[in-house]
Amino acid sequence: LSDPMLSEAADELIKTRHYNAEWAITTQGQILSAQFESIHDPYLRERGADIDQIIEKVLRRLSGTPNLLQKSVSLNQSEALIVVARDISPADMLKLRDARFAGFLTDLGGPTSHTAIVARSMNVPAVVGLGSAHSLVRDGDLLLIDGLNGSVLVNPSDAAIAEFRQIRSRYIEKRTRLQQLRDTPCITRDGIRIRLEANIEVPDESEAALAVGAEGIGLFRSEFLFMGRSQPPSEDEQYEAYAQVVKAMDGRPVTIRTLDLGADKTLVDDASVAVNPALGLRAIRYCLAHPELFATQLRALLRAATHGHLRILIPLISHMHEVVASQKALQQARQSLIDEGVPVPERVELGAMVETPAIAVAVEPFVDALDFLSIGTNDLIQYTLAIDRSDAEVAHLYDPMHPAVLRLLHHVIGAAHRAGKPVSLCGEAAGDTQMTAVLLGLGLKEFSMHPQHLLDVKSKLLSSHADALRNKVADALNRAVRPTLN
Repeated sequence: LSDPMLSEAADELIKTRHYNAEWAITTQGQILSAQFESIHDPYLRERGADIDQIIEKVLRRLSGTPNLLQKSVSLNQSEALIVVARDISPADMLKLRDARFAGFLTDLGGPTSHTAIVARSMNVPAVVGLGSAHSLVRDGDLLLIDGLNGSVLVNPSDAAIAEFRQIRSRYIEKRTRLQQLRDTPCITRDGIRIRLEANIEVPDESEAALAVGAEGIGLFRSEFLFMGRSQPPSEDEQYEAYAQVVKAMDGRPVTIRTLDLGADKTLVDDASVAVNPALGLRAIRYCLAHPELFATQLRALLRAATHGHLRILIPLISHMHEVVASQKALQQARQSLIDEGVPVPERVELGAMVETPAIAVAVEPFVDALDFLSIGTNDLIQYTLAIDRSDAEVAHLYDPMHPAVLRLLHHVIGAAHRAGKPVSLCGEAAGDTQMTAVLLGLGLKEFSMHPQHLLDVKSKLLSSHADALRNKVADALNRAVRPTLN
């Protein structure tokens, strides 16, 4: 918005052509969008959507037109309403959480984009990467969404509606049967004990984790506390949020990831612009570049750790100096609390996300320096395969079963086991039942996923034979092929 190519050019149209403000910003936006459309690189071309989004916000402000988030309050909530949009930012998804929408359709994005992840946390179907849904669907259309296979029907026949109702009924029956496994220990057929934990975005989701028998919180994405607001939460506000989860889990481990801003997750007033946000100043790089913000969060985490078993997880580690800097920042935060007479635990475990090939390939020194590892397959796959996971044009190339990805996972899991350090997998692959047997065959014994998937994965693991799967996966890795574990 502050770029002269947009703001100053629109001002010039007002001065020289006497356009009103709305028409000036629209005209200049069309010029810029056309320039982005002509860019050959697909990633940069998709950034044109950012221009469209900011212009829509400016037009709403100029014209006084309420946006979807404001209008939703007065919508007829007796109907099951579905949001259809070109794209929905993670921050906007958080604002939509409490509006009781029945589903989401977007033109852009992939199954591991944060829009899709947040939709899953809302327990509503979402189909992303449709291409042109927002231009084809009209207000008042009747839509049927099958979030399991990604299908959408517009104004379906009565027969299709009846069929979908049967599908939904069978799905509900399956969920009811799976709920019986809630308190069953997760042990494979050959006696291997598997630990199943849950991923959450906001503190209230700890209830959903307990409802399916999660043995802890394997990933609390703390950045969602920061999004959709003009100022970051205070230390006390963060402390209350973290403490709420720790207390709710009643002694079970709670792994809280430090601020992972950047890429598609930004603060409202953060005006930084990167050519490639996924490779820019994000996650631990962002925190180390904003030491006061980082220190405030670490202080809040240490205070909350007095209420139970809290572990701190650092995202996007690529260099050992980032580990050292994080350890130093944690020690400084701890000392500052001690100096103020604030109670802190004797020790809090510090771990790192394995989500860059750099740490995955050279993992041994990181294992030695840290208390635990957590594999973030969403980004690890993205960076290994050079695939933007939120880009619908290449999302089909995002492949958790790629031999290169599986070799990295095997290497990391093996190194952690040899060092006697815990290692879990908290990416979306952990909740994908098509990956369950492969991950078990790679030696993984700790899974963390969205609560909605936990019982499905447990059901698979209970019927699996870990030793047999290890032999099959090892053979596939040696031949650099995809495992076939039917």
